[in-house]
Amino acid sequence: MREAAAPKPDSKVESLQRAKTRDISLDSVERGIHAATRALSDLVQPDGHICFELEADATIPSEYILFHQFRATNPRPGLEQKIGNYLRRTQSGKHHGWSLVHDGAFDMSCTVKAYFALKMIGDDIESAHMRKARAAILSRGGARNANVFTRFLLALYGEVPWRAVPAMPVEVMHLPTWFPFHLDKVSYWARCTMVPLFVLQAKKPVARNPRGIRIQELFTTPPDSVRSWPGSPHATWPWTPIFGGIDRVLQKTERYFPKTPRKRAIDKAVAWVSERLNGEDGLGAIFPAMVNSVLMYDVLGYATDHPQVRIACEAIEKLVAEKEHEAYVQPCLSPVWDTALSAHALLEAGGGQAEGAARDGLDWLTPLQVLDIKGDWAATKPDVRPGGWAFQYANPHYPDLDDTAVVVMAMDRAMRQHGLVSDMPDYATPIARAREWVEGLQSADGGWAAFDADNNHHYLNHIPFSDHGALLDPPTADVTARVVSMLSQLGETRQSSRALDRGVTYLLNDQETDGSWYGRWGMNFIYGTWSVLCALNAAGVAGSHPQIRKSVEWLIRIQNPDGGWGEDASSYKVDPEFEAGYSTASQTAWALLALMAAGEVDDPAVARGVNYLTRTQGADGFWSEERYTATGFPRVFYLRYHGYPKFFPLWAMARFRNLKLGNSRQVAYGM
Repeated sequence: MREAAAPKPDSKVESLQRAKTRDISLDSVERGIHAATRALSDLVQPDGHICFELEADATIPSEYILFHQFRATNPRPGLEQKIGNYLRRTQSGKHHGWSLVHDGAFDMSCTVKAYFALKMIGDDIESAHMRKARAAILSRGGARNANVFTRFLLALYGEVPWRAVPAMPVEVMHLPTWFPFHLDKVSYWARCTMVPLFVLQAKKPVARNPRGIRIQELFTTPPDSVRSWPGSPHATWPWTPIFGGIDRVLQKTERYFPKTPRKRAIDKAVAWVSERLNGEDGLGAIFPAMVNSVLMYDVLGYATDHPQVRIACEAIEKLVAEKEHEAYVQPCLSPVWDTALSAHALLEAGGGQAEGAARDGLDWLTPLQVLDIKGDWAATKPDVRPGGWAFQYANPHYPDLDDTAVVVMAMDRAMRQHGLVSDMPDYATPIARAREWVEGLQSADGGWAAFDADNNHHYLNHIPFSDHGALLDPPTADVTARVVSMLSQLGETRQSSRALDRGVTYLLNDQETDGSWYGRWGMNFIYGTWSVLCALNAAGVAGSHPQIRKSVEWLIRIQNPDGGWGEDASSYKVDPEFEAGYSTASQTAWALLALMAAGEVDDPAVARGVNYLTRTQGADGFWSEERYTATGFPRVFYLRYHGYPKFFPLWAMARFRNLKLGNSRQVAYGM
């Protein structure tokens, strides 16, 4: 997974480069802002919103191929071939497998699924790329070393026995809330993915697989003879023997569970899924949950034209990103996030076209606020009124605090900049409702998580089913920072708001020893540090504060010789630590926004960073960025937001110009 950092030049060359980039022409910056603003504004859709592609790894398009063959259905004509082209292109030329990020390390599960999908669509296993992929798998112990979710898929295809998958009896639907395991105790994405899986594991179906494709050649030992499958790499004493023993007992006894309670549990699981099916946006609005919901209905005998099956399948097809020669499948769609962040960048850029586009986006966002449905978050906060925004077009059971805070800050800024304009919408009501919901979801430790409050039952990350170690949604520095920024921008102070004061305290206590902050939802320490420095500035923490100075020193120290910033996905290890990577436009923008929030607009490092952005801007006004700079689940699932190199660099350059030309060097907003 690790990507090499840019080589460090000798000190003489570096000093020359520093001298060369100390001063930067504001004219060139202005030209770059103008080009990026025009390009971004042109992408706004007629109704005002904007939605960029969201790319993961080869896993999702591979699973899409296998999903269709499980049901003996076919994608629209030509789509399998286009997905095949995408899979072949993204195969590594170094290790011959597939990676979780661009130019990353070999990943067993991703490679097994990609190989299976390519074989399914007709690739000859003796062709060069398939032989190389197979050799890479076998040299690393074979497909038996794939993760739990991959082995679950292989069990559905009859490639491995069901004992290869940790037992998760559907009867867990009956467990009371006080029990050590309960749906309310795991994250939203885990709930949506697991509940239909419970039904599948109870029924243990076998894929129709009309093409009869198997992949037994990927095993070094016949799967039926394997007695010990990989456990969770995150498990530790005493959880490993405890949960391992429970799993062994369940594996041997589950077949004897009474039929009547099992049927009631299945009915309860189906009702849970159906309540949250979410129309054409799908269960949880995320691909794995959508697929599992369709397979659940399929194994229970629902007809292919049943309304719930039909709409669930339509939700999956909406995720396909099809080009002329290639296609892949997105893990979800990101219109609220993209529209809100684009609005921030356009408001920073200024001008009639940009500000008009930002307002159109905010008007589109307004009716998407969830006001009437108490989602799963209400299990821990039943007395809080709903008022947030979801990440996707629709996901009313699962609004998130990050999106909500970003939307609120954009609305507030738009009103501040145009408060005297007669036709300016009044966003005060949606802002107030969102603020109430966000404050109500503060966790006991003072931080905020993405979707729930106090979702921090960490022992659950050690169960065998959670070998990804991402079963929970605890508070994080980046989301907490976004909420602190929002409350501060709305006029709260540490003296007037206990929630804000506790949030700031959480952030100050969460700083790493090197001065950075861990970024759960963006890669990684650069993202977290950007988020927190913006929040501390908004909350009135002085730029001279020792912790801010330490953070500034860290950011300047990790700047690459080319003037940009980059961080590798390998920083998301079991014990996270910054790993330098090639410079990217989005990570450079985060570092610049962080330094400017800390009052460092005149530091030579900022000039070098802005210079990097002006030099690397494309003729289309945007920046090229193949590397992944965002995170779904650390260590197992990463994201490439195609919008990040389109709006973040614009935002940073515009802020640099505004601070340089303004009467104050102080950033006035929460982001």
